[in-house]
Amino acid sequence: MTDLPDERIALFIDGANLHSASRALGYSIDFRSLLDRFRAEGRLVRAYYYTALFDEVEYSPLRPLVDWLDYNGYTLVTKRAKEFADAYGNRRVKGDMDVEIAIDAMEMAKHLDRMVLFSGDGDFRRLVEAVQREGVRVSVVSTLRSSPPMVADELRRQADEFVELADLAPEISRPPRPVEGRAPTPARPHAGGAGYE
Repeated sequence: MTDLPDERIALFIDGANLHSASRALGYSIDFRSLLDRFRAEGRLVRAYYYTALFDEVEYSPLRPLVDWLDYNGYTLVTKRAKEFADAYGNRRVKGDMDVEIAIDAMEMAKHLDRMVLFSGDGDFRRLVEAVQREGVRVSVVSTLRSSPPMVADELRRQADEFVELADLAPEISRPPRPVEGRAPTPARPHAGGAGYE
């Protein structure tokens, strides 16, 4: 990644995708460290976090994380998750945030020098191409080191830069939870939803 102090940067975080990728790599995201990491690279204009929530559920494990992010420098974009039964009668949840990410990225493009997309979803290839036509460089953050890899090859190839999520772990991972009998580590927000401040 580049280090240009005046570079205008925005983060677009597909919450479900980032959570799956970091879990596949065996670590949780420390969202304060994540912001600090990108603030050190330029002028962080906006950090969007996208997630679907269940309205009717009294308590969601995501709620503490969402509340923490909302008060600590992130712009939250949420929508109601929808539950349905597939053709086999299995319970499925739909909470795709692709359209919301695409709209925000296109609207923000004229205010940015660089877009950092935290997703490996191949559907974003055309979005990346469109944003690049506006003169914005695009970094895609995901992982090739999980099995199977979490980033679509077409998205990785389209991006100006691919950032391996596993390589960011030393800077943005949350410390492991304390073992019983040891002094607890101060809680920090992470992708799993618990441990907020």
